[in-house]
Amino acid sequence: MAAIEAERLTRSFRRRGRAVEAVRGIDLHVADGEIFGFLGPNGAGKTTTVRMLATLLAPDSGRVSVAGCELPGQIRQARRLIGYVGQTGGADEGMPVLDNLILQARLHRLDQVAARSAAEQTLEALRLRDLADRLPRTLSGGQRRRVALALGLVHRPRVLFLDEPTLGLDPAARAALWEEIRALRVAGTTVFLTTHYLEEADALCDRVGIIDRGRIVASGAPAELKRGIGGDTLTVAVGEHGADRVKDALAGLPFVREIRETSGAVRVYVDNGADAIPAVVRALDTHGVRAVPIGLESAGLDDVFLQHTGSSLRTAGAAEGAEPPAAS
Repeated sequence: MAAIEAERLTRSFRRRGRAVEAVRGIDLHVADGEIFGFLGPNGAGKTTTVRMLATLLAPDSGRVSVAGCELPGQIRQARRLIGYVGQTGGADEGMPVLDNLILQARLHRLDQVAARSAAEQTLEALRLRDLADRLPRTLSGGQRRRVALALGLVHRPRVLFLDEPTLGLDPAARAALWEEIRALRVAGTTVFLTTHYLEEADALCDRVGIIDRGRIVASGAPAELKRGIGGDTLTVAVGEHGADRVKDALAGLPFVREIRETSGAVRVYVDNGADAIPAVVRALDTHGVRAVPIGLESAGLDDVFLQHTGSSLRTAGAAEGAEPPAAS
């Protein structure tokens, strides 16, 4: 049974007197017990989609089923079975962490005894016991995100939605939160997370969906998507020479499978990068392009994103018509 299903999901907003299509016909199937990642730049439609799936925003059209509940008809049942952690966390800054968790459990209709027990168990599971009496406003960024995760988990949801869970965290705090998310999968919780961090999607997710301008342009296991690109990637800095000149120099080489321009560089897809570099240097030199840095790497999720959207996720900003704040 699928934990999440969506068919032809759409959502538009009004901005400055005109309609903006934030989500444009999304289809999703997320299996029970997997970590599914929504990968895309700011403004791609990630947050709007996750808010619709988490019952916080009504779609304009399309079918949604979450944790076996059809929406919007079974919205109350669904809310008992799902957890949601937004980008801002949602803790009451003036209330101790333990009291925050008890209140959250009570809001999910646990009685006082069950709510305290669930809160204390969640603190133990997420190694937050020493923060029980602290106010959220006194915590570090990594601690605050773990408390936010605890708030989403205290009622034992079947499906947990995480919107940019590690946004703004340092590498150590991010790695620690990744371990907590992996533990959820081991325990049987389905996790749906949005991110624009390539390494996060690669490290955490069983499958990813790449979203661009409100549409899913590719989906599958990260390794599967990268195999579809294949080979190696050479990144040639453009510098003062200009991208067109670099592309002209390399376009005729027989081992070059594809050339794509990104911000300040040209990415060249080849079967064997180490063997290709000397010929690339010679071709550039012949065209008067000398002493430019050339990087070599295996195909990654950014190359998948580049292939399907024509732009690099590492450099993509919010698209025109970027995702507006959610409205009810």
